[in-house]
Amino acid sequence: MDLSALTAISPVDGRYRNQVHHLDQYFSEFALIRYRVLIEIEYFIALSEKKFFALKPAQVKLLREIYLHFSTDKATEIKNIEKITNHDVKAVEYYLKQELDALKLGRFKEWIHFGLTSQDVNNTAIPLLWKESLENEYYPAIATLMLQIKKTAATWKNIPMLARTHGQPASPTRLGKEFMVFAERLSQQLQLLQSIPYSCKFGGATGNFNAHNVAYPRTDWIKFANDFCSKSLGLQRQQFTTQIEHYDNIAAHFDGIKRINNILIDFCRDIWTYISLEYFKQKVKKGEVGSSAMPHKVNPIDFENAEGNLGMANALLEHLSSKLPISRLQRDLTDSTVLRNIGVPFAHTILALKSFDKGMGKLLLNEAKIKQDLEQNWAVVAEAIQTILRRENYPNPYEALKHLTRGAEDINQKTMHRFIDKLKISSSLKKELKSITPLNYTGVNPDF
Repeated sequence: MDLSALTAISPVDGRYRNQVHHLDQYFSEFALIRYRVLIEIEYFIALSEKKFFALKPAQVKLLREIYLHFSTDKATEIKNIEKITNHDVKAVEYYLKQELDALKLGRFKEWIHFGLTSQDVNNTAIPLLWKESLENEYYPAIATLMLQIKKTAATWKNIPMLARTHGQPASPTRLGKEFMVFAERLSQQLQLLQSIPYSCKFGGATGNFNAHNVAYPRTDWIKFANDFCSKSLGLQRQQFTTQIEHYDNIAAHFDGIKRINNILIDFCRDIWTYISLEYFKQKVKKGEVGSSAMPHKVNPIDFENAEGNLGMANALLEHLSSKLPISRLQRDLTDSTVLRNIGVPFAHTILALKSFDKGMGKLLLNEAKIKQDLEQNWAVVAEAIQTILRRENYPNPYEALKHLTRGAEDINQKTMHRFIDKLKISSSLKKELKSITPLNYTGVNPDF
């Protein structure tokens, strides 16, 4: 570990740096500068395509290479300009004008940032980096996790298991089905998340193309901006804005990820509980220590780490989604500093997915313990017996089973069969009732 990781304030850039360093390309200061450069250059090219000035194809290629091959040295140049301007986007503008001079395109340099306010750049750069981070990092990670859950569910599809409602023994279920509960929840919320558009703001100082329109009143700037945002950037332009984007859709993204995180927290806690019940053991890795004091322990640390990181992510996502859509009048600056933090909950979420994946890979089924738990809880078939007796119009079956089982100890197969033998019913019906066991009373589920 290098010194910068050891001295970092946040564990995202310290302890966990090696796991999330690739997110630099979306959420670092360098990344934000690069995305701003991209926006300014693509806007400049779009203006040339609109015939405000003429660029040759070779010149367009050279311009795009500025952001395609953008380096930390170039970002440092911009930061040095910012020390003078005290304005981050203006520094990008001045840097690009220098680049145009170097490319012998200086005669066109006043078209850089033409008619724009800084938020036209920020409110396209940030949605674009957010879009690409979701598409390239989050969606593949969550899809991989869902596939792993489904494969595990299929492997344990037919394993009967005691259910526990309110923490108490309840009608048996199947282990695979319990995993599919979470697979279905994740799938549904992922579909909702993916349906939310990536929206942006692009319309001048207060959203009305004032400067654009006064300079070129015959140009359809609304169509130009709509086409630029959708065709050049893959973003959906908001039509009526203040100086800033509404942030409603990105807030919906944050809320969507938060809901998925909540599902995963729920799953982590269930797996943790199953491990504590000894339904699962965990693979032991040579050299690892479970407890500094108790040598025998193999703690469920991956699920605990996942839960902790998901909680951290959700706390920040909650603030982001509730704060960003609120701004005084046509704009205040509170969104600026808040937006710079969107990579933090994203990183904690990715860390959680990695921990969850690692934990899932360690699980070892303890089928003997699961079966033992079922055998020790014959009272759960009382529901089945009283329901069949209802079918046969037997008087007060619920009350009879309640008297037998509620609060009772040592309810086992013999207890149940003695109860059945005393019932005034046919021998065939007694045989049917005796065929029910905690191991086979597991109901039905859709195939998976």
